[in-house]
Parts: sequence; C-alpha cells; structure tokens
Amino acid sequence: MKSRTQPTRTRLTDPLASAPDLTGRRAVVTGGSSGLGLVTTRALLRRGAEVVVGARDTARAERARDRLVAELNLPTGRVIVARLDLIDPHSVREFATTVSDAALDLLVLNAGISSVPLRHDHAGIESQFATNHLGHFALTGHLLAALEGGPASRIVTVSSALYAGATLDLDDLSDSTRYSPGRAYSRSKLANVMFAVELQRRLAAEGSTTRSFAAHPGMARTPLHTTYPSAITRVLTSAVARVIGRDAGPADIGVLAAALNTEAAPELFWGPVGSKTTPDALGVPFAAAASDPAAAAALWSKSEQLSDIGILS
Repeated sequence: MKSRTQPTRTRLTDPLASAPDLTGRRAVVTGGSSGLGLVTTRALLRRGAEVVVGARDTARAERARDRLVAELNLPTGRVIVARLDLIDPHSVREFATTVSDAALDLLVLNAGISSVPLRHDHAGIESQFATNHLGHFALTGHLLAALEGGPASRIVTVSSALYAGATLDLDDLSDSTRYSPGRAYSRSKLANVMFAVELQRRLAAEGSTTRSFAAHPGMARTPLHTTYPSAITRVLTSAVARVIGRDAGPADIGVLAAALNTEAAPELFWGPVGSKTTPDALGVPFAAAASDPAAAAALWSKSEQLSDIGILS
C-alpha cells in the first residue's frame, strides 16, 4: 500500500510580512480582551478586520475595546464585545446567534482556563475540559455555516505543547477521585489539538474551503499563570516565564501565522521559535497522541453527545 507523504517541519521567517488586507473581513476571537487574545485582536484590527470579542467579563472587554479604539484610531463598530461563557451552553448559543448573522472569515478559539481547582459543568464534566474543549467544540458547530460563507475561512484552535504528554480517558471526565489541575489542563489541550486535526480531516473530506489549524504560544507571559490554585506553582511558573518565556506579543506569532499566512499548512502545529522578541513561526508534525483516527473519532462522538451538537458527522 502506498504511504502518505508526511508533513515536514516548516519555518516561516517574518510570517506576517505578507499577511493580507482584511478590510471587509469578519473575525471572532474568544478571550480577545487580554493576553494572547488581545494581541490577536489588535493584529487583526490593524489589518482592517472587524473583530467580535467573546468574553465572560464584558466590562473588562469593553475597557480593552475602548483602549484599542483609541490606540488604533478606529470607529467603535470595528470591535464588538459580546458575552461568552464557554462552560455555559446557553451562553455559547446566545453568542453564536449574535455572530452568525453574516459571513465569518476567521474563528480564533483562544479563551481558556488553566490549572484551576476542581469544578464541574452542568453535566458533571471537569471544568477545564468543559471550557477549553467542549465550549469551543459547540461554538464551532454553531458558527460553521457562517464560516462556510466566507472565502477561504480559517479556524485556529489555540492549544499548548503540553498536549503531547497528556492522556485522554473519555470514560472519566469528571475527575472526582484523582483530580490534578495540571494534568486536567494538559488533557484539555490534547482534546483541543485532536479536535483541530479531526476537524481539518472532516472539512477536507467534505470539499470545504474552510481550514482548521492548531497553534500554541510556547512559554508565554500571560495572565493565565495567575490563575493557578497553588501559590508555589504561581511563583515558580512566573519565575520560569520571566527567564525563558516570551511576552504575549511575540508568543502569539504561531497563532497569527496559522490565521493569516498563506504558506501555513493545517497539517502542522504552529508556534514561536527563535528570538524571544521577534520570533519566527515554526510548524511541526503533530505528536502521535493527536494523530490516532480512532481516538479522534471517539472524542468527536463524545463531544457531540455532551454538547448535543452534531458537526460534520
């Protein structure tokens, strides 16, 4: 049997130099009011896009919007804030309703929680998996028709390189007896990558022009580190980030390359490489943990069941 050609590592130098003019294009960025999401939002606005920011804290998001409007000298209508709580299915549906009234060109699934104390959603699913994966799975399902209305639209799922060492037990998503905040976060990031890879496979099989990418920021200095429940973990992580981490702007280059660069391939996992201040974007093949078709199909089926939303089934 003839083997498929495997994707190879690709380094893109100054990947935004050829980024297209986005005037007249619409984008959604979840968690777009701080950290990586704010950097992504700013970059899209600078290129002419209209951006809808999904945020739990709309007051905070509106303050960030006002700063962007003043900084970039924009009309206020170019940045729209709408409430989005990814752990709440009703909130996800309401947000999608406000967005899907016109064609959508870009969906950046950036929002997330990290290493929080054990909590559960309405169905008893551990909160990091429910928020980081299930909420974005459902949102994508609600917005896929709008994305199909945009020419060459893209979906970018923001994950973490930690996914490669994670495991996924679909029969135990409550974690009530053996919860580890860090392990649960890594599991949610594995689910993110598996979703992005399987979504691309299904879109390609349908002949869709929409493409699905996965990207990561490497070690980034963002507000996410302040959410860890352990004070020791917060201190250690912040110390490591100060030494080897990148600020949110440079760290976001892989996400922006996946969103905007025409040479970026969805078969690769995109992140920053090189300089801490002006890095290139590097795409690498996905780890085996994200490349098992049977495991991806099982996750997809479970996600449809838990979210009550069918996507490209």
